[in-house]
Amino acid sequence: MTLSRADLWSLEEYAQERPAFRQKVLAHKKNRQLALGEHARLYFEDALTIKYQIQEMLRIERVFEAEGIMEELEAYNPLIPDGHNWKATFMIEYTDPAERAVRLGELIGIEDQTWLQVEGFDKVFAIADEDLERDNADKTSSVHFMRYELSAAMVTAAKGGAAIYAGIDHPNYTIPAFAVAQEIRDSLVADLQEAKLN
Repeated sequence: MTLSRADLWSLEEYAQERPAFRQKVLAHKKNRQLALGEHARLYFEDALTIKYQIQEMLRIERVFEAEGIMEELEAYNPLIPDGHNWKATFMIEYTDPAERAVRLGELIGIEDQTWLQVEGFDKVFAIADEDLERDNADKTSSVHFMRYELSAAMVTAAKGGAAIYAGIDHPNYTIPAFAVAQEIRDSLVADLQEAKLN
């Protein structure tokens, strides 16, 4: 479920492929973002979105040496789901900087209160910011990296058509459970693989 150097284009190749690839990725991403109220959103990652991120970073930084490419792969590969989880970037979105500063102070811990749920099972709360701590005593960050770990039974149920719900239980930003739209649900289920029996 990870990317290697063989999966990437050279800088020259990417310059040719980029316009079509970018359109493909933007269309793909439409069904991989989930609004949680007006001011929070989950952007779900997968191999395609991460390939795009890596190619863009290599392009911007003009990286073509093997060592630099491997560094990008090592940084981004952990964001690709493993078949039994969903991985997402969680964004708190307030356009006004003054309001954003106030709200980030009120929303400490929101990343730990954001959840997904497969119908018939308990809520799955995010494991947030495994790379580094993103909040402090005064405020949370506007960007968090999330992992939602599912049991084998949850994966089987989701693959079998069970609804997926989402919500936030933070007292200052509560989003009651709601069903994830079908096209987003289908995109998320495509990330899952049922465990193979030996």
